[in-house]
Amino acid sequence: MTIPAFLFALLIALLYGAIYHFLRGGGLGRLLLYLILSILGFVAGHLVGLWRGWIFFPLGSLNLGVSSIGSVVMLLIGDWLSRIESNPESKV
Repeated sequence: MTIPAFLFALLIALLYGAIYHFLRGGGLGRLLLYLILSILGFVAGHLVGLWRGWIFFPLGSLNLGVSSIGSVVMLLIGDWLSRIESNPESKV
């Protein structure tokens, strides 16, 4: 992957995280969480696409379709897991 493709992928992943934060809301901590989750999901989606040979909407050396799906899935799962509240009281 070339440096321009890497920077473009990073820009797209950060855009997905920012749009998700705009839709879901939250503070600065949530924004950072969504940006990190989006980048991790984008990378994971790209690597899974390379590993399995799945090509969906290729853009140069970047497999944009599978990477985008990975980013969205990671955002949804990470948001769901981050909203689980723990019960501080022990009922033992």
